[in-house]
Amino acid sequence: MKQKLALSLAAMLLPLSAAAANEPAKEPRALGIESSIVFPSDSTIRNWRADRERGIWIQDRKGDWYYGTFAGTCRDVDFAQAIGVDTRGVSRLDRFATILVRGERCPLTSFVSSDAPPSKKADKAAKQN
Repeated sequence: MKQKLALSLAAMLLPLSAAAANEPAKEPRALGIESSIVFPSDSTIRNWRADRERGIWIQDRKGDWYYGTFAGTCRDVDFAQAIGVDTRGVSRLDRFATILVRGERCPLTSFVSSDAPPSKKADKAAKQN
């Protein structure tokens, strides 16, 4: 009885695994390409992380990361708990947007697709070297 049950379960799972094997692999997205996040708001920006005073990583709701480079330095972004986005009426976060941090305006010069930011442990090790 146990052997029949095992064989019937295997027969049921076989079509599922064959269908998964036939699906095309998801192509990795290109990195370093100028990009944008449409309608930046609380629901479209999932997470963000400062790159000291030089730039900022921003994650969209799909889990894709982007890196924005500041025109100059943005002093308090590394310690901020919240940021704002000034898109100047176009409802798109791109290289023409400005990040607002504690009343300071930090304009972006580029906003490109990126990998996730390095882990805090790796970032700490890089700072020590």
